[in-house]
Amino acid sequence: MSEQPNLVAEMTADVENLYREESFTDLKIAQIRRLTPVKIDGTQDESRPVIFIGETQLMSARGPLPIQAPIDAADIKEAFEKFPEAINAAVERMIGEAKELQRQEASRIVVPGQGPTGLSGSGGKITLR
Repeated sequence: MSEQPNLVAEMTADVENLYREESFTDLKIAQIRRLTPVKIDGTQDESRPVIFIGETQLMSARGPLPIQAPIDAADIKEAFEKFPEAINAAVERMIGEAKELQRQEASRIVVPGQGPTGLSGSGGKITLR
């Protein structure tokens, strides 16, 4: 048998960081997940804040693109009011990150003997030995 450790057996849940998850949607574009902190017995943990996460999908040339963003809100009403702003900020961050990756790729120095992926030797082809 394999000498690799059983990774599943080594996983342990962080029972000090449990949340109850609820989902709210307008059945059109907006979905908001409310994560309520709970104790191990399932009662609400008032010492930690409730977390709101907005989610939607945008259509791109390659199909639907999932977008999610944290929303700083006190309740579900405020979360839906802040939803457009949070999603727009997430989209702007994604666009900025994509532009930065394009800039890095464009400024990459091409070294003779290396393929497009930076692999040396066989011109980017995988060679089995």
